Amino acid sequence: MLITLSLVALGGAIGAALRFLSGVVFMRLTGPTEFPMAILTINVLGSFLMGVFVIVAAQRGLTHYSPFVMTGLLGGFTTFSAFSLETITLFERGQIGAAGLYVAVSVGLSLAGLMLGLILARGIFV
Repeated sequence: MLITLSLVALGGAIGAALRFLSGVVFMRLTGPTEFPMAILTINVLGSFLMGVFVIVAAQRGLTHYSPFVMTGLLGGFTTFSAFSLETITLFERGQIGAAGLYVAVSVGLSLAGLMLGLILARGIFV
């Protein structure tokens, strides 16, 4: 368990560093934008890589790398990739309503949670 936890932590650190560096590179290439294109690009790329890894790992018997790659590296690069995988898994199981509900509730409650955090922090710290 400790080795697996260490691999998740290492992957997470690498993924987070890659997310930061990707954002910096994107910003230098495109300049500042009103729309968060860097994060959108990172989220889409991370989701794509998650999809590729799931299939390759399953077909080649590499699922033991999942904690490092999926939870750590891609989770650190973008947590959106895990959200995307869970949504598509529900969809592929034929649970289309559950997938739609998961998307709506996840996005809605996440935005509400962020907004509540902003409001509370502004009331306390500002």
